[in-house]
Amino acid sequence: MRENTNSKDTACVHAGSHINPVNGVVTPVYPSAAYGYLDVEENIYPRYYNTINQQTVVEKLCILENAEAGLLFSSGMAAISTTLLALLKVGDHILFQRDLYGGTVHFINAELNKLGIDFSFADSSTMSSFSEAIRPETKVIYIETPSNPLLKITDIKAVAALAKAKGIVTVIDNTFASPINQNPINLGIDIVLHSGTKYLSGHSDIIFGVVLTSAEIEKQIRQTAVNFGGNINGTTCALIERSLKTLSIRVQKQNENALFLAEALAQHKGVKKVNYPGLATHPGHEIAQSQMMGFGGMLSFEPNLSGLEAAETFTRNLRLIIPALSLGGVETLICAPARTSHIKLSAEERKQAGITDALLRVSVGIESAHDILKDINRALAFGSETTSVSNR
Repeated sequence: MRENTNSKDTACVHAGSHINPVNGVVTPVYPSAAYGYLDVEENIYPRYYNTINQQTVVEKLCILENAEAGLLFSSGMAAISTTLLALLKVGDHILFQRDLYGGTVHFINAELNKLGIDFSFADSSTMSSFSEAIRPETKVIYIETPSNPLLKITDIKAVAALAKAKGIVTVIDNTFASPINQNPINLGIDIVLHSGTKYLSGHSDIIFGVVLTSAEIEKQIRQTAVNFGGNINGTTCALIERSLKTLSIRVQKQNENALFLAEALAQHKGVKKVNYPGLATHPGHEIAQSQMMGFGGMLSFEPNLSGLEAAETFTRNLRLIIPALSLGGVETLICAPARTSHIKLSAEERKQAGITDALLRVSVGIESAHDILKDINRALAFGSETTSVSNR
């Protein structure tokens, strides 16, 4: 990987680009699935994760996350599952923080026991919960911060130090933060994962995942990845590279909009609770300040409404914000985690995780922050009127 001496703004635009006077200023797309094998150092093949378009994107992301090597996958879950199955075997134990993306939790519950891999969960807010849960057979600690959808903050440096002292590999899902807001490798984490579908894509039109780590660990994960075949093609890689060029300016705008919106909703009489690490009232605010360069474009809140039906009525009354799955795009999206990201969890599991039916998660876009707030205010006012009428 090239040494980076530039800012992230500049790295987003220039790092990794495979250009020359013939190509112009954009990396060419190499769509081929068949490459010659004579007179080459290694065979080139998309499933081997070594084509030019794959390597171009990986190099840019490695510079943004300060990693030595990385791999691109067909989805965030492909990145997560491949990484964990590359690191774990029968009889091993993995320790997860309790607050995780619902798809990750479903994978844990559905697949790991079948493979003879044991697991347990720790409270992300206390290091004692992690240290007490470690066993002699613990090989991996897996965290996600800020968490989905309650934006809980885990002390990255503390988890990394605890794991290193015991020879345990650490993995983090850094999707919500993006490389612009948080660089876990700088804080001691071994492996950084992203659902690139979100902020790295940024336009709600590409699905991919990424693993960023040391050259040694990447080699181990690649061996499993080649067998599972979760690679992506050159055309998709070219779209990713295009999107990454604007990552920094998009995320900075989303940071600003989300903080504005969180502060306004925290004062709104129609809102019960706001979850956003940029608020001084957030229980993880001080830790977030110490490990994040920006607080991100994600927040969640509970309006003064009761139940999933009322929450859906609220979302139907929005005119600008789009009720939709996923996050991280330039448009502001809203969803009820009980119906989307955490639908595969049981009602009891959601209750234990603190995910109520009324909870709404907002992925703040790059529109005018005032227009976004105006849309929420209008929907909240309509909901209040409906409640008032129904109570008469």
